[in-house]
Amino acid sequence: MTTYVISVPGTFTGGIGDGTKAELARALRPADPHRTQLGSEEDLDVLSVNDDNTFTIRLTIESDSGPHAERDARRLAESALRAAGLDENDAPLGPAVITGIDSGI
Repeated sequence: MTTYVISVPGTFTGGIGDGTKAELARALRPADPHRTQLGSEEDLDVLSVNDDNTFTIRLTIESDSGPHAERDARRLAESALRAAGLDENDAPLGPAVITGIDSGI
């Protein structure tokens, strides 16, 4: 198994309040990239929101392959958005991409 850092971009179509943002960050916390050497070195936040309501979710995923890690990251992001009361119309996601592999070296 390899630890991947996966980025999932998206857009909040109606904006996002601080409470919803905090709830989303809590739902994503178990996969926070700060737990990895790469995430710590790069200071990767689990959720970054831009002024134009675009966002990036960065997650650590343990997987046997890159495609599986991307799929699992997208599922986790969708689940966290639902837990924060958002659906695919409120926060459509773009494609998940591998942005790092934590080698542990």
